[in-house]
Amino acid sequence: MSAIFALAMSTLAAQQAVQSWDAKFRAIPDAGNIGEYIKRMSARPHHLGSPYDKDNAEWILAKFEQWGWDARIETFDALFPTPKERVVEMIAPAPFTLKLEEPVVSVDPTSGQKTEQLPSFNAYSVDGDVTGPIVYVNYGRPQDYEDLERRGISVRGAIVIARYGNSWRGIKPKVAAEHGAVGCLIYSDPMDDGYFNDDIFPEGPTRNGTGVQRGSVMDMPTYPGDPLTPNVGATADAKRLDIKDVATLTKIPVLPISYTDAQPLLAALKGPVVPESWRGSLPITYHFGPGPTRVHMKVSFNWNRAPIYDVIARMQGSTYPDEWVIRGNHHDAWVNGAQDPGSGMSAVLEEARALGELARQGWRPKRTVIYAAWDGEEQGLLGSTEWVEAHDKDLREHAVAYLNSDGTGRGFFNPSGSHALENLVNDVARDVEDPETKLTVWKRQQARRIANGTREEKNDARTRADLRIAALGSGSDYSSFLQHAGVPSLDLRFGGFDSSDGIYHSVYDDYYYYTKFLDTDFAYGRALAQVAGSTIIRLADADVLPFEYADQADTVQTYVKELQALLKTQQDDMRERNREIDEGVFAAINDPRRPLQVPKKETVAPALNFAPLENAAEALTQAAARYRKAADTARPKLASNSAAVRAINAKLLQAERQLTDDAGLPKRPWYRHMLYAPGFYTGYAVKTMPGVREAIEQKEYAAAETEIVRVAKALEREAALLDSISSSLQP
Repeated sequence: MSAIFALAMSTLAAQQAVQSWDAKFRAIPDAGNIGEYIKRMSARPHHLGSPYDKDNAEWILAKFEQWGWDARIETFDALFPTPKERVVEMIAPAPFTLKLEEPVVSVDPTSGQKTEQLPSFNAYSVDGDVTGPIVYVNYGRPQDYEDLERRGISVRGAIVIARYGNSWRGIKPKVAAEHGAVGCLIYSDPMDDGYFNDDIFPEGPTRNGTGVQRGSVMDMPTYPGDPLTPNVGATADAKRLDIKDVATLTKIPVLPISYTDAQPLLAALKGPVVPESWRGSLPITYHFGPGPTRVHMKVSFNWNRAPIYDVIARMQGSTYPDEWVIRGNHHDAWVNGAQDPGSGMSAVLEEARALGELARQGWRPKRTVIYAAWDGEEQGLLGSTEWVEAHDKDLREHAVAYLNSDGTGRGFFNPSGSHALENLVNDVARDVEDPETKLTVWKRQQARRIANGTREEKNDARTRADLRIAALGSGSDYSSFLQHAGVPSLDLRFGGFDSSDGIYHSVYDDYYYYTKFLDTDFAYGRALAQVAGSTIIRLADADVLPFEYADQADTVQTYVKELQALLKTQQDDMRERNREIDEGVFAAINDPRRPLQVPKKETVAPALNFAPLENAAEALTQAAARYRKAADTARPKLASNSAAVRAINAKLLQAERQLTDDAGLPKRPWYRHMLYAPGFYTGYAVKTMPGVREAIEQKEYAAAETEIVRVAKALEREAALLDSISSSLQP
């Protein structure tokens, strides 16, 4: 037998072993166990700093240890203000005091745990005692304020009322403050989250009239994590900012309210009737205001710090112990949190149990596998961010990938994440059965896109080898790994058949609701465990790391085209707006009762030099193709214990890091990734090539030229790294 043939046979045997352990793993997860985990974790409220939050962390630790993992709790200490006083009262045209209360529902056994529940509030709102007229601002986005300004309506000195949806909640007070508002109320309109969509809880799954969405309003697009310790872990000896110097607190007081509490305020508003796109589903006529509604709003907080309990479990790698594959979900909740985060955390726990069972059967991962149960996610990704900041250097040197979940539901598997992992997650999805259709979860998602997608999505689903995955913005624990440390990341979950928004961040997100309306037999929790666990095994046991860059390069090419289209659309819109001004269109449609503000003519956006970006994207495309060819040719010749494999993986570990820049993004240097970031004015929603895209959107064209060059250099760095790997694989 020749040496080359022996090496090929050794590698083939290794691949078959991975497939065998992978298949064995998928048979182990048990839906009943998942249900029991959810029931246990959601038995009592367990927000950050609460007794049951710590109790859950210790229970999770004991489970990991029972299943054979080396586990411990890492603690941090973060700012977490809790409500001291909450008052909202209408003082004109008639007195009305808002209840600000979610009542007990008799059929829901845990909704009455009042002494342990956090009241409804928005974390990281500043204290405030303000009085002013109310102005309705729709979803409170920048474009909504542009509409108000065209109508001559100012929010300066007013309290705005915005409805939840279409932007992250923290954007609403941020934009309101920029326009001079003194306070912000956020309510859930039944059009978006209530009886317009389905029967209300407890008869149905949607939000009832008194349900309230809690949530953080920290300015996470600036940086997430402990507001007092940006860029460093919030350990006991960390240097902390004074609260007055924190950039991520709101500038005005903000409070969430129910639609029952919101209706009297909105009903009393006068002024012009809002356009159709601004109307909700309350039985009122929606007016902009201001007047005659005036409101007094007072909120104050206990500005204390709270302990964070991150549970970290390790299974040491047998061959490449210094390469880490990381999996996580948070364990804290706003109240009981059966869906968020229990449904996701329970799947993670069942994966850990199943991997422990594999280990008892003789499997050992080649790479070190780390499982994490994060704390403080709800307040602003506290636990994961502090852990990443504390271990930033180690992660840059050792982290292979991070896989995240944050709740799951019934329906379709719809992963998102780093596009170097797109091929891998597609391959796993082809091997996992959908619990209801008995198709693969990949085939079911393909069918959905063909049936419901845009023309482009339909075509991609029919013709592209891999289904596209979406890019990651923010809103869950992957953010610090990907956008700060440059670790390739995936967010994995199922959904599309259940509406969990009806109880999102309310006292009714509990075991009763989950077992009545959501994944009632926990079958999709099991499917999530199968998908994520199989992905972990393939990442942990592949000799050459299973990254694929052709999909990534293809996606990068689409981003370049999108930026060019964005600029052209902006130029066309500016020309059309200037033409309307010249033709007197605004004057002709003037309403004498409230004159429209005719905008000033704008200088049309200049042409931008996209050549550096186009050239870099093409260089990455070619480098990705060369790497794929070289890797496919060399892989059968590589022994699993060869020095060549280690050298290749050492470079592959740094591929995603080439897309980061230590200087960070403009105005927010904490975010280092040049391809993915949460939008500065969207919050959760991603902005791809954010430095360029947001500069164009904000009409900062000189900055856009600068950012084009920065992104191009990042792509060139990755292309050069891939070419160096390809060269090393040549015979």
